[in-house]
Amino acid sequence: MNTSAIIMFLIGAIMLWGGLAVCLTIALKNK
Repeated sequence: MNTSAIIMFLIGAIMLWGGLAVCLTIALKNK
């Protein structure tokens, strides 16, 4: 496993979960 590959995977996972969290907060605020 390359260190760069692990870093890229972590960045992708953080961006994915960050986007989901933002969508959830916006949906809750609109209610």
